[in-house]
Amino acid sequence: MDGELLRLVGAHEIRSLLGVSRQRVYQLAGRSDFPQPVATLAQGKIWAIDDIEAWIDTHRSPACAQPG
Repeated sequence: MDGELLRLVGAHEIRSLLGVSRQRVYQLAGRSDFPQPVATLAQGKIWAIDDIEAWIDTHRSPACAQPG
């Protein structure tokens, strides 16, 4: 590696970021506009956190990000 930290997330972390169920994460992952996983392990798919955060910024309304 070139010294750059690779930040990865799985479905569990994505569901925590979005506040949705694991099933919903997999529904979202099936969408054509959802980031492609960087790898698929026996444990499941993993994504680059930067890709997921960019997707969230683009697809979540400001009201979803505001508590209460």
